[in-house]
Amino acid sequence: MLSQKSADTVRATLPAVGAAIGSITDLFYRRLFEAHPELLRHMFNRGNQAAGVQRQALAGAMAAFATALVEHPGVRPDAMLSRIAHKHASLGVSPAQYPLVHRHLSAAIAEVLGGAVTEEVAAAWDEVYWLMANSLIEIERRLYAEQGVLAGGTWRPWEVAERVRETADVVTFRLRPADGRPAPAFAAGQYVSVQVELADGARQIRQYSLTNPPGATVRSITVKHVRGGSGPDGEVSGHLHEHLREGDVLSVSAPYGDLVLGSGDAPLLLASAGIGCTPIVAMLEDLVDRGHQAPVVAVHADRSPADHALRADQERLITKLAQGSAHLWYERPEDGATARPGDGETAGRTGRMDLSGVEIPEGVHAYLCGPLEFMRSVRAQLLERGVRPSDIHYEVFGPDLWLAQD
Repeated sequence: MLSQKSADTVRATLPAVGAAIGSITDLFYRRLFEAHPELLRHMFNRGNQAAGVQRQALAGAMAAFATALVEHPGVRPDAMLSRIAHKHASLGVSPAQYPLVHRHLSAAIAEVLGGAVTEEVAAAWDEVYWLMANSLIEIERRLYAEQGVLAGGTWRPWEVAERVRETADVVTFRLRPADGRPAPAFAAGQYVSVQVELADGARQIRQYSLTNPPGATVRSITVKHVRGGSGPDGEVSGHLHEHLREGDVLSVSAPYGDLVLGSGDAPLLLASAGIGCTPIVAMLEDLVDRGHQAPVVAVHADRSPADHALRADQERLITKLAQGSAHLWYERPEDGATARPGDGETAGRTGRMDLSGVEIPEGVHAYLCGPLEFMRSVRAQLLERGVRPSDIHYEVFGPDLWLAQD
């Protein structure tokens, strides 16, 4: 909880800081990387930095946290903090890095806002920063302890046991521990970070969902080769597609991520788009292993049948559930054979996902994974159908974790 004095100051200065937050975070990253270029090479996503989305993410997280402190005093925005902490733990962030961020962030605020940053203003925003930082440090310490690793010591060597081509742009890599130690436990829906050394010596990190049932000893990640779009081609996905073969060894983190299935037997709706199908497949595997009896509605949207990775796995698992059903949408159904004898609803519909014709079970819990625009659309449709906001859960990949706070 912010002190009353700081809360009043933050409330009064939040509009000015919010208006300048883009400039502040841009200067912050420039200062940070000039002083510590190794962070850009070996921890931060260079693609996100080049596209500017990392700056937007930090700005959004700071603004959302400060707003929550002054609008809802005494209530910590735990959903946002949990997602950020899981991401940090998967990257190996340590408590010692928070003072470093504070130093450069404070300097950036002072430089951008100039004389408006009085001692009182600086002290109030320092309080905001350390409330957020100490909350994250606390959550991350617990996450590291649960995995039995030291803070920042999340990396282990894993060997590629098999490489499977799923689509023209998607490959599954099956991994096993290369150090002889047991594979760590995980929950369906969680992800791991993968660290690779690129041609220029940079060690870049990306996150990929695990697609196995939680009890599996060999772990699978399914990687889409990112290319085209608004940002640069994916450095790490391209490296994995072009260079990783059976017998190669990767540095892989312990599993993290807070979008996991509950332990009950409630009706479920699992919604995905594109490569967002990966955590959904793990959830379906888990539900089959549990013998889940309540209805499970799996809905997926993709560009075309040819682009739909893990489709056969999704269909196989749905048929094993007591009350499973699947609904598909393709923007270009002509690009690949859509209908097959006996397909029924799995043949797919044309266009973007529209749930108006899908039966939504009473008391459903929904899990969403895909691009932000897709998840916002599905969430809005579910709210219109009477699903409670607290029963709609997101997985956000990339730097925009703060957007999934509600």
